[in-house]
Amino acid sequence: MSHPGELIIEPRDGRPADSCVIILHGLGADGHDFEPLVPALQLPAERAVRFILPHAPRLPVTINGGMVMPAWYDILEMSLDRRVDEAQLLASAARVQALIDDQIAAGIDSRRIVLAGFSQGGAVAYQAALSYPKPLGGLLALSTYFATADSLTPSEANRDLAIEVHHGTQDPVVPEALGRAGAERLKAMGYAVTYRTYPMPHSLCPQQVADIGPWLGERLAAA
Repeated sequence: MSHPGELIIEPRDGRPADSCVIILHGLGADGHDFEPLVPALQLPAERAVRFILPHAPRLPVTINGGMVMPAWYDILEMSLDRRVDEAQLLASAARVQALIDDQIAAGIDSRRIVLAGFSQGGAVAYQAALSYPKPLGGLLALSTYFATADSLTPSEANRDLAIEVHHGTQDPVVPEALGRAGAERLKAMGYAVTYRTYPMPHSLCPQQVADIGPWLGERLAAA
């Protein structure tokens, strides 16, 4: 699976990054989709954060009549359990883990790396973060579902990972029940999870962004 790279946003003041946030977009979008989020988070100036916004490869998507579009994996049917091409999902998760490896090789502590994902990107983020062999700083799952809950081999290094799961109560694309089910499944597996809902469709809202900023600030200060 070839992939078209990523958008990288370095710290504003030119200092070398000492932490990293990787954000995975949803189906049909690209890394630029979350570019406006970076300044909106209003992270403290002293946090030297590198944002990495990868672009998904272009794949035929079954539920969209086989149309080729940016996708982390194929979605085979729009049932409530969201049957997906798991091999493609795992390949995307491996690519994200390689990005994490690169950041660690560049000198960033793994505990200062946070993984976030929206919708399809969130399903990849679940897999990539929970199976990663070194402790990460946090996982932010946005308007998504836990597609690999039955097949995941959890990494002991991330058993205590800080996990936030957010969902819109008016989401017509990924029903809120799926977001809640993912959070409940994580809790059943022994993870500490914060689950938040917002009165929004399949998107982000200002109140949510106002909550994400301080959470990220804490995660990147804690290590």
